[in-house]
Amino acid sequence: MSIAAPSTQRNTFTGWLLAPGVFWMILFLVAPIMMIVYVSFWTQTTFAINSTLTLDSWKNFFSSEAYVGALWTTLRLWLIVLALTFIIGYPAALFVGLLVKSKTVSTILLVLCVIPFWTSFLIRVLAWRPMLGKEGAINIILQKLGLIDSPIEVLLFSELSVIIGMTQIYVVFMVGPIAFMLGRIDRNIIEAARDLGAGFGRIFWKIIFPLSLPGVVVGAIFVSVMVLGEFATSGALSGRKVNLLGNIIVTQVGSLKWAMASVVGVILTILLGIVVAGFLRIVDLKSEL
Repeated sequence: MSIAAPSTQRNTFTGWLLAPGVFWMILFLVAPIMMIVYVSFWTQTTFAINSTLTLDSWKNFFSSEAYVGALWTTLRLWLIVLALTFIIGYPAALFVGLLVKSKTVSTILLVLCVIPFWTSFLIRVLAWRPMLGKEGAINIILQKLGLIDSPIEVLLFSELSVIIGMTQIYVVFMVGPIAFMLGRIDRNIIEAARDLGAGFGRIFWKIIFPLSLPGVVVGAIFVSVMVLGEFATSGALSGRKVNLLGNIIVTQVGSLKWAMASVVGVILTILLGIVVAGFLRIVDLKSEL
């Protein structure tokens, strides 16, 4: 009895500690998601919505070329931006987290990476317009260098401009986690590999990259969550020519078509869940971080 009593008290104490967090998650995560799922089956008419359950909104989504096209466009841009943020972000993280010897200099470089976030997200997006426009800075520089004869029109109000904007905005979310993991690598391991005759390529693929993989996964999750839910960048830089799932949600909510907005929201949530679960299967973050 004397052993069981402290165990019971400890379990009760643990339960009370968990209760606020569990209540918060149920109230602000589980309940809203369940409500969105429920509303996605409501009957939607042109000017009204009622709680009569139907599959009409789901059928309308998958039978519409525009909606299905937006789904594939979202997936395509996500994969492109994810690849670009990794290609650009990993070398930068490698330099900041491993090649820079001074911790002070490394910290300063990381702070410089996040300086753009001191300004509004919308300002950072719209700042690309004068850069990518027909009479923008990039076209002017290329023309003065003699590399082009006429402005490159595809730079703005196209998928390319959306990709450029998203990559620049979200690359820092790939750099940070990777640089953190690279900074934790014991440099004595690398020195030992060098002493044994291993070149940089072998050291990178056998030591550096595997040890930095948890940072790559965390960065990929950050970038994926934000890119898949994007609507502002595509709206501002594509001239509404690029339609993503996020843009459909905004449009449907603005038109008070809650059922269709909920359908897209459910699809996006499922998509995000699959993506995050897939990344988490690559590495066990609980044991690595």
